[in-house]
Amino acid sequence: MSVSLSSSPSSSSSPSSSPSPPPSRLLPHLQGRLGTWLLPLLGIALVLLLWSISSRTWSKNLPSPAKTWEASKPYLVAPLAKRGELDQGIGRFAWYSLWLVAKGYTIALLVGTPLGFLLGRSKLFAKSFDPIIQVLRPVSPLAWLPLGLVLFEKSQPAALFTIAICAMWPTVLNTALGVRAIPQDYLNVARVLQLSRRKTFFKILLPATLPYMFTGFRLSLGIAWLVIVAVEMLTGSPGVGGFLWQEYNSLIYEHIILCILTIGVVGFLLDRMMNAVETRLRAS
Repeated sequence: MSVSLSSSPSSSSSPSSSPSPPPSRLLPHLQGRLGTWLLPLLGIALVLLLWSISSRTWSKNLPSPAKTWEASKPYLVAPLAKRGELDQGIGRFAWYSLWLVAKGYTIALLVGTPLGFLLGRSKLFAKSFDPIIQVLRPVSPLAWLPLGLVLFEKSQPAALFTIAICAMWPTVLNTALGVRAIPQDYLNVARVLQLSRRKTFFKILLPATLPYMFTGFRLSLGIAWLVIVAVEMLTGSPGVGGFLWQEYNSLIYEHIILCILTIGVVGFLLDRMMNAVETRLRAS
């Protein structure tokens, strides 16, 4: 008599469940999440705690985080409101500043990029103008703005002049560095192939220099955003800097802190944006 062997319960088919990640892979994943979210939040909480303690102990004029929030709420809840020339939402002030920065930054790139290529390609140009660039580069925007007012006799063109001339130096220097870093073999190949100057520029010089240029663009954008605050404070233009200066004269310290935080957040977002563009450029 034959006996049929039945499969044991342990070998019976059951829905497959996805295996849990091994501990060796789970630990770096948790550490990444910890570093991305938890540690920055802990840092912010520590700063708020120190801020609150300072406002209650050694710096009585410093408003606490709670008072700053209460006084700044109308500017944050309605960020695009316009109640007066210098009584507007913080989003509208930031937009005014960003628009002025965009115009000055564009001028800086249009002037600084060709200047950097000339500085990198021509030894005669570099010997003639590099000392002048090194002398003018450290000059503060507080010194350039009065000269702009003398040249243009209006605050708006003077502001654009100041932003452009202060922001263009990183673009000039990084572009020149990129041009000088091009291997000589690339240029020799261009000569052998008898490429025109236009093709040599677009096929060899520009692609090889582009990573250096974007590093300069990123630094120039940060400087342009720093300069706009000083320019608006001195000219009284509507914007984050102008609002900060008005609130300082009115001794409204809560709004001063609001402006400082706005300047920092907008600058951080601009830097992240340029970093994303640069990363994508390097990956392509």
